[in-house]
Amino acid sequence: MASDTVPLRLFNSLTRRLEEFQPIHEGEARVYTCGPTVYNYPHLGNMRAYVFADVLGRTLSWKGYALTHVINITDVGHLTDDADEGEDKLEKMAAAKAQSIWDIARHYTEAFWADVKALNIRAPAQWTIATDYVPQMIEFAKAIAPKHCYELDSGLYFDVSTVADYGRLARAVTEDGEGRIDQVAGKRNAADFAIWRKTPPGETRQMEWDSPWGRGAPGWHLECSVMSGEVLGFPFDIHTGGIDHREIHHPNEIAQNQAKCCTNGLDVAANSGANIWMHNNFLVERSGKMSKSSGEFLRLQTIIDRGYHPLAYRMLCLQAHYRSELEFSWEGLQAALVRLKRMVMAHQGLIAFADRQTKARVSESFVEKVVTDVDEATSDDLATPKALLPFELLVLQGLPKFNAEVAEDVRQAIANTRLEAIERLDWVFGLNLSSTTRADLRIRPKSATITEPEIEAALARRKEARAAKDFATSDAIRDELTAQGVEVMDGDPLGWEWKLS
Repeated sequence: MASDTVPLRLFNSLTRRLEEFQPIHEGEARVYTCGPTVYNYPHLGNMRAYVFADVLGRTLSWKGYALTHVINITDVGHLTDDADEGEDKLEKMAAAKAQSIWDIARHYTEAFWADVKALNIRAPAQWTIATDYVPQMIEFAKAIAPKHCYELDSGLYFDVSTVADYGRLARAVTEDGEGRIDQVAGKRNAADFAIWRKTPPGETRQMEWDSPWGRGAPGWHLECSVMSGEVLGFPFDIHTGGIDHREIHHPNEIAQNQAKCCTNGLDVAANSGANIWMHNNFLVERSGKMSKSSGEFLRLQTIIDRGYHPLAYRMLCLQAHYRSELEFSWEGLQAALVRLKRMVMAHQGLIAFADRQTKARVSESFVEKVVTDVDEATSDDLATPKALLPFELLVLQGLPKFNAEVAEDVRQAIANTRLEAIERLDWVFGLNLSSTTRADLRIRPKSATITEPEIEAALARRKEARAAKDFATSDAIRDELTAQGVEVMDGDPLGWEWKLS
């Protein structure tokens, strides 16, 4: 889609270094992203992972690769922590709500997909649903069990000593092992993990299947190995996820992949199942509301209910490098919204001037440099904070100031050139400048009772009063709006007329 002159370099969590992207299949990029466990709504920190994966996918497409991106939906097998004993997250939520586990999974899957759409995250080539792949999981487990697994009363366990370099991704060898793995009686090694969990005697689960090791359900780690291998083939190009997966889930995936493919060491990254492993850092919220365990946590819907457009959160994510911690605050979200507003307004002004019906274009060194700068920044391990700066400059500058001697057709050609470049580059950032208006970005809390037509009618009366120098009436209308939560922003450099508090 764009220039391929700058090689794409990405940070590989497995090797701990920047590496040039070299596709396994020429002209293709195959990417797997660990998706949500659909037992509850995703919180804002969860959604950062999918904004990051979306930027990666957009960049690969921008560089001209045919992208196949897969995201899974975990609807079975994930326990309430990373231990090998305990309740399945979906079984627990279904019991708490007295609903079918299938209804729980469907509801929260659809809620996740709604958040994906709201954040302008492109849908992947395929959503893989864990329960659709249980037969393949059983076959995978049967294939690796003779050399790599052993059976206990509670299930089938993977012996991590049977593969080379276990835990290298998490640096478990030098970091006191995997601290969140609980000991289970009979396990050979503390880090061994369940491949298949038997249903305890006397219990019946809503999701359980027959297997050679008894009736039960697959282990969480097995699911991603099977789904990624089935759809993308081993090895594939890139595996992404949150940094929390780097410590247990992904090392266990890698061990399973090694067992299935080769068991050789991880000095060759492809032996892990993927050439590159990438992880986004945490979103930090100082009040502690980025965890679901408390029952009250920050969702995308939370900021929408406060009147913020979801793209303001996308902008907030783009302002930080994906490998850096990002602190969430309402002040930071407001600043991201203002930045987005400025770009939307400038872009709308350029659209108003440009003539889409003409083919007039000019070659402009300024525009060419912006495109190059954005390409170089995104090619440097997705450095979106750096890439945003030249893009923002192009958007805000819009058209240069012309003197009277510049012909109208030349101005039109420059406008068309710049508008086309902005929209091509925005395809990488996903800010949706082409279809977002300044009215879309007004702050309108869900709790507000006054309607927009009522606000607009009051503002129209106020403008008439001010034009007639009837300042008493103007002030009275302003006071009435303020009492209903409407802040009238006279003199706002953005030209915003109001917001709902």
